[in-house]
Amino acid sequence: MTRQAETGVNESARIVILMAVYNGAAHLADQLESFAVQSDPNWDLIASDDGSKDESPDILARAAERWKHGSSPHQVTVLTGPRQGLVRNFFHLIANLPEGTALAALSDQDDVWFPEKLARARAALATLPEAQPALYCARSMICDANLRAHRVSRLFRRPPSFRNALVQSVGGGNTMVLNRAAIEIVRVAVTEAREAAVHDWWLYQIVTACGGKILRDTDPVLHYRQHGRNAIGANTSARGRIHRMLFIMGRRFSAWNDVNLRALAASRHRFTPEAAEVLDHYAEARRGPLWKRLKALWASGVYRQSRSGTFALFLACLIGRL
Repeated sequence: MTRQAETGVNESARIVILMAVYNGAAHLADQLESFAVQSDPNWDLIASDDGSKDESPDILARAAERWKHGSSPHQVTVLTGPRQGLVRNFFHLIANLPEGTALAALSDQDDVWFPEKLARARAALATLPEAQPALYCARSMICDANLRAHRVSRLFRRPPSFRNALVQSVGGGNTMVLNRAAIEIVRVAVTEAREAAVHDWWLYQIVTACGGKILRDTDPVLHYRQHGRNAIGANTSARGRIHRMLFIMGRRFSAWNDVNLRALAASRHRFTPEAAEVLDHYAEARRGPLWKRLKALWASGVYRQSRSGTFALFLACLIGRL
């Protein structure tokens, strides 16, 4: 049996890049140029412009025209976004993935990819059987607006799982690549979920809930541009860790749980029995008498990547803020 038959990831299979765009002209050209110099040339781009008022549409149009030609042409499709925010824009992109897409890579509009980013993801996903849903993610080199490197994003030590995904996002969407089996799940699940707190967090949740594997690359694969217009930033400092603990016990985390649990409940019929049981226990941990909440939280087995983070979950449960 050939490697292609075993894995279903052909070396020449097209990777579809999904990029959400909104007033991104300041850095969009840099991001597009980093696509153009990928060592893996077998990619196409679907961008969803969410009503940009700047030069973003023109920048995309020029790239599309330029990439039509050459030894390795790339197809560029620009969708009209739903104009309902970043999460809905990414959901719109996922729902519009062509049938049979082999690999899908998510992209922000203001990063700069390392040349080997797509090749690393393809190679990692090629190690798995064709029918195994999988999501690849990696670390980022966190930079300022001028791409001066500050630090590498956090290295998570505990294993990825649905029990972790319920309470924590550990993979940046700008590094994520999904294989065909995972794409088949999420293309349908986005129409069921309709909303989520954060799109990449939801992807981690839904893929693991449906028996998918998470492949984490310990090396950075892109320059993550940290600036005032990021939709969601990155903070790995001690102050950031304290902030996250307080966040877990705050009202916003509880509100995000509300949104996430509604989204997951809509696709519960797709979950593995184990994941469905974990979801039920976690939902029970958010209502009823204190002793029942704590018992259900313990039974769920959910955990964050740090002991302090997991401890904060139990404190949140204790004060009724889970």
